[in-house]
Amino acid sequence: MEPIATIKALASVIQLAVAPVFLLAGIAGLLNVLSTRLARIVDRARVIERRVPQAKSAEQRQLLHGEASTLWTRIALINWAIRLCVTSALVVCVVIVALFVADVVAFNIAALIAILFVAAMLLIIVGLVFLLREISVATRHMRAGMEIALEDSDTARLGS
Repeated sequence: MEPIATIKALASVIQLAVAPVFLLAGIAGLLNVLSTRLARIVDRARVIERRVPQAKSAEQRQLLHGEASTLWTRIALINWAIRLCVTSALVVCVVIVALFVADVVAFNIAALIAILFVAAMLLIIVGLVFLLREISVATRHMRAGMEIALEDSDTARLGS
């Protein structure tokens, strides 16, 4: 009768571990979005930095430096978001391990598991705040770039 009880106990622990595993899948999706954004920002930064020496005027050079600075700010924000979400995923993994260890050792570490789970959620929240901040910086910079482009086209039209 002992092995059946052990199998039932193991099945119960596996059922408890399923929710954190789904959370890991969600974090993986978020990390995919973050890494794609990072790659696009880095690609844009490389293009802008190659254009700086080719700038025809000091004003163009200043605009390119401003855009490069904004891109590096966005890179830093996304890097922090990635770090926080990866740390959250690692904490969720520790939660899963703790669930199994607590069952095998028959030691009550429910408080530790709860604390770890809350910590994982807080890390995700802060990571999402960094993502939100990066999006805000990108949107503000895009709006400024559009205004400059519209001013340039109006100037060119009036000059001709």
